[in-house]
Amino acid sequence: MDSFYELFENVKRVCQADPKVSEVGYNKWIKSLEAKKFENGVAVLAASNDFMRRTTEEAYADTIKRAFEQVLGFPVEVEFVVNQNAPAPAADQPTDGFTEIEKRMEALFSNHQRSDYELTFENFIKGKSNELAYAYCIAVSGKNNLSNQTSRTVFNPLFIYGDSGLGKTHLLRAIEHEVKKNFPDLTVIYTTGESFTNELVKAITDEDTYSFHEKYRKADFLLVDDIQFIAGKEMTQEEFFHTFNELYNAGKQIVITSDISPNRIKKLEERIKTRFALGVQADVQPPDFETRMAIVKRKAELLDLNLPDPVARIISEKIKNNIRQLEGAVNKIKGLTMFSNESPSISMAQRVIKETLIDSQPAEITVERILNDVGAAFGVQAEDLRSANRNAQISLARKVAIYIVREVKGMSFTAIGEEFRRNHSTMTISYADVKEMMKKNGDLRETVEDLMNNLKTV
Repeated sequence: MDSFYELFENVKRVCQADPKVSEVGYNKWIKSLEAKKFENGVAVLAASNDFMRRTTEEAYADTIKRAFEQVLGFPVEVEFVVNQNAPAPAADQPTDGFTEIEKRMEALFSNHQRSDYELTFENFIKGKSNELAYAYCIAVSGKNNLSNQTSRTVFNPLFIYGDSGLGKTHLLRAIEHEVKKNFPDLTVIYTTGESFTNELVKAITDEDTYSFHEKYRKADFLLVDDIQFIAGKEMTQEEFFHTFNELYNAGKQIVITSDISPNRIKKLEERIKTRFALGVQADVQPPDFETRMAIVKRKAELLDLNLPDPVARIISEKIKNNIRQLEGAVNKIKGLTMFSNESPSISMAQRVIKETLIDSQPAEITVERILNDVGAAFGVQAEDLRSANRNAQISLARKVAIYIVREVKGMSFTAIGEEFRRNHSTMTISYADVKEMMKKNGDLRETVEDLMNNLKTV
């Protein structure tokens, strides 16, 4: 590692690969940040002006912190400042205060810039839980047969589904990598449901839908991660439907991922679900013990970490349902060994496992969180739900929030009334109103159920 500048380039690549970061968001906010210095566990990043600084900090601070931890193997604090026209550190000139980090991380990054994070088929650990999805992705990529027109006919579209953190994004990126390597003249587009939506909104705002159509409808391979995001978004679904038809009828390959099977995606139009049924589907399950061991050992090998089998075994036994958590645990052990001069041990692994599992617990469900989620779902401000505003949309959202607070938190109507600055009898009536409306209105019932499920799982 030559400098903090080079380290941050790796961090930005991890942010770019994050499925939660849209292409537009990355290019506008994260890509333009400059690495300034790293001192006392604090990474200082500079934006071009105060508006950029505040917006980036509010929207992407947590994402950037996670990326630093993934690259370094241990958490750091991030400080955002306004660039005072100081030049970014050159790649061959270590930044002041980074010398110690630089020396200790040299072994981790000296052989390659990003091989640890290359999402290729070679770096994908295959097991019983994912072997069918893996085989289908190999087929459509043309990796084992450069003449893959037959595969595109049989496996088009290819729909892969499974819980978060099981390798779906890895498989999409591996297809992208393989096609670009073997078929450099083909156009490969990787996007997410969220990015597709954001780009469409921008195209409509800019009155330039032509460029949007040109980009997506001329793809030879369209790879869409987290398609469930477009559900319930009428304009996005309309655009995706026509994009899908155009590509499919032209014999272009479409690969899609979701956290659940197509038929279980609520508010996804039936005509889109029907299109997904034209090809093949494969689910990805949590890895079995043998696969988890292989993942842990492969990650340790990439980090040049000598991980004893008993340590690898306890990690694999305790962290069962998420590949990112497995890899994150190995990252943390690597960081601990470098900064404490300890060798990997059972006790070290137990500490890391405990932290990993605690970090993965759903966030506390607070009244404020419920208000924010309900407000976003109904297109109103969260603070209006506590106000005396009698606007019909706000009144309905307020009643739904009262219902969810009662159902999810189990609070008394008196306590709920204190939160909403109303008497308990009003809370009782609002709760009963929503309960009755849900019996007659399927859309409202589905919205309320979705909100409660999201609160319990996020």
